[in-house]
Amino acid sequence: MPVPLVIDTDPGIDDALAILLALASPEVDLRLVTTVHGNVELARTTENALRVLHLAGRSDVPVAAGARESLVHPQPERAGHVHGTAGLGGVELAPSPAAVDPRPAVVALAELLMTSPEPVTVAAVGPLTNVALLLRVFPDAAARIGRLVVMGGAAWRGGNVTAAAEFNIWADPEAAQAVFGAGLPTVMVGLDVTLPTVLGEEGIARFAAAGPIGNRAAAILQQYLDHARTAYGTTGVVVHDALAVTEAILPGTLGTVRRDVVVDTSLGPERGRTVAGERESAAPTAVEIAEKVDSAATVEFLVSRLASLDG
Repeated sequence: MPVPLVIDTDPGIDDALAILLALASPEVDLRLVTTVHGNVELARTTENALRVLHLAGRSDVPVAAGARESLVHPQPERAGHVHGTAGLGGVELAPSPAAVDPRPAVVALAELLMTSPEPVTVAAVGPLTNVALLLRVFPDAAARIGRLVVMGGAAWRGGNVTAAAEFNIWADPEAAQAVFGAGLPTVMVGLDVTLPTVLGEEGIARFAAAGPIGNRAAAILQQYLDHARTAYGTTGVVVHDALAVTEAILPGTLGTVRRDVVVDTSLGPERGRTVAGERESAAPTAVEIAEKVDSAATVEFLVSRLASLDG
């Protein structure tokens, strides 16, 4: 039986691919998409989620809008220079016939968790504001999360938005600290495993040729490719969120080590840094940190699944 899945997201180019990957994977049943501030403002992330689902013919999946801002301090900046000002690399997807779910994201998520007879996996691939609010407002529902897979942070590398911090954690460090300290069954998929996992132009061409869905997905990625060439001199793209969703779909894809994690919530240059313990931890609040990845295999998984959407 497919595992019930929720994606909490801020689309975002790689977020869009992560949603499409989940829809292409029979191992999971995408029951809900919740949106959050992050790469672009909330109204845009919500509209983008609706349009990506419609692209794949899945407008039946409800989309509930969540937090507009961080818990305490405003997010310093968005990521339009990476994702385009509208979030999908300048690609205009067709509007969805579906309306936004009238429930706030945390209410929709809490109701799903409380009524699902099976444990629900939550893939949080944006800032963790919604998950932190769920913990505060609906703690009994949060306790029913079967598995929380977070795209964010870095244990042994520096950041990608500052020298210390990864973007999703930096966007709301107080929320991240609350989530990592809550004792939920959490996997942290950070830059340690995402940065070595690069989707190249050959793979993009494969799903682009598969049909209209793959073609639009490839078009969305063009902004990412252009940014990678300019910023890093590379010809491929790191699809951070899709790797986290791969781990949600196929638990054990990534090699993990259980460690304590603390998030720097100061207002200095280390803000948003995830500090991992040097030793393995048996503490109830410890987090499974992804430290090993077969990059070639996970990229092939992504490419083949995206190509299958047009089958």
